[in-house]
This record gives sequence, structure tokens and C-alpha cells, in this order.
Amino acid sequence: MSMTACTLKPLVLCADDYAQSAGISAAIRRLAGMGRLTATSAMVLSPRWPQDAAALAPLRGHIDVGLHLDWTSPFAQARGHGMGLQQAMRRALIGGFDRTAARAEIERQLDAFEAAWGAPPDHVDGHQHVQQFAGIRQALVDSLRQRYGGQARPPWLRLSCAPAGQRDLKARIIGALGGNSLKKLAARVDLPTATALSGIYNFEGSTDAYAAHMARWLAGSAAGTVLMCHPGDAQASGTAEPDDPIALARKREAQFLASERFAAQLAQHRIQLVRGSTLFSGTT
Repeated sequence: MSMTACTLKPLVLCADDYAQSAGISAAIRRLAGMGRLTATSAMVLSPRWPQDAAALAPLRGHIDVGLHLDWTSPFAQARGHGMGLQQAMRRALIGGFDRTAARAEIERQLDAFEAAWGAPPDHVDGHQHVQQFAGIRQALVDSLRQRYGGQARPPWLRLSCAPAGQRDLKARIIGALGGNSLKKLAARVDLPTATALSGIYNFEGSTDAYAAHMARWLAGSAAGTVLMCHPGDAQASGTAEPDDPIALARKREAQFLASERFAAQLAQHRIQLVRGSTLFSGTT
């Protein structure tokens, strides 16, 4: 029996960290060209962003391209506003980030996105989930409302709240840093948001382990969930990328997402991969 669109569950499959390195960008473009991704989030503080934005241009309109708001990467730390994740989490929990300074940095990153891509982001999320941190989330909603609130299809926001049944310790810690608070702020100003965030794991294990994770995520995620992934290909960059702590996980993810095994999982779980900009705005 053939599947029809009305019987399929729509999910957004989003690859994080576009432009972090040549290998990551190449893997994301390859998977997007295969129809295995429907969104990617760009690290615009990377010096690679302008050239990698140009390389992504042939896929414009086929996938959502968004801003991966950055406070914790080496790029952010080199720019002066960044810090390690643990420090950022402490600041979020004890007083929060200065909203004026956060607003200025968000505007700079939105400007950098638009300068290279030539259009507003389809969505906004955060490297290591900083988009929901106290002080940053309020500044982000204010900025998006003022810049894009009058548009028919403003950027959608990713919420770092795992679906029920997927809330292990890591997922609960991530969610506790402000996912529900960001959802409430966005709702007040009619900014669209995703339903939930899946794809959270510890980046360890074999390809078979990742396949098992994926099967569980596909089965246990409601329609409208964003499933994040982190594919990469160190060989494409000509370096082993020793500074990337999840380089091996990136390779496993890229190989699996390109495989027939993943295609079979999508069919088995009756999944339709869709763009969030279409799903969350209600347009066709």
C-alpha cells in the first residue's frame, strides 16, 4: 500500500553548525541535495560564512537556512562576547545576560546573516541552545519582532524542549535553561515556534547506536518536531579537525543520513521531512 501525504507525519530535520568548517558545510550541502535535510543553521561568526553561503545558494528554496545564534564557540570567544558553555549556563541561571548587550550582538549576527545570504533567516536557533538563555531570549524576541514582525512569514524559533519520552538527564537540563520561557515570549508577539526538539544524545556510540536513536526519535516525536543533527566530513576539509570534540559523531551521522537504512526508517515510521517555514507558517 502506498503512502500519501495525508498519512505522513511531518518533521523538520535540521543540520546544525553550517560554516563551522569546510567538511561540515560540504556534508550538509550533500545531504540537503539528496533530500535528507530540510533545514540548516549557520554560524555566521565563522570566517567561512560568506563563501559557504554562496555555495549553499543553489539550494535556496529547497531547505530552510537559519541563524545559529552563537555565544559559546571559538568564533564567539574570539569576537569578545563569547564564553565557555559552563560559564554561559551559570550566567543564564544567576541573573541572566545583559539584555542591551545581548540585543546588540543579536543584531550584529542577523546583519551578518543577511549580508551573505541576501535575505532574512528562515529560522533562528542557538549554538548549544543559547537562544533560550535568560537575557538572550528576551533580546532575541524583541529583535525578531521589530525586524520581521510585519512580514507574512517571520522566522520561526526552535525550542529546546524534548518530546515526552525523550527527556533524559541531558534533555531535561537543556530544557530547564528556558525553552518554555522562550515559547511564552514568542507567543505574546505571534512569532512561530516549533513543537519540540528531538535528536538529543551524548554523541557517543557506533553507527548502529545512532540508527537506534534515530528510530526512537522518529517514532516518538509528534508532528512539527525539529530533529537536530550534526553531520560532517573531515575528509572534505583536508584536515582531521582535531579541535572538534564531536568529529567522529559527525562522520557517523553523515554516513547514516545518506544511507538507504535511513530512507527505510523514514518509510517505516511514515515520516515526511518538511521545511519549518512551510509547516509553522501554515503556507503551502
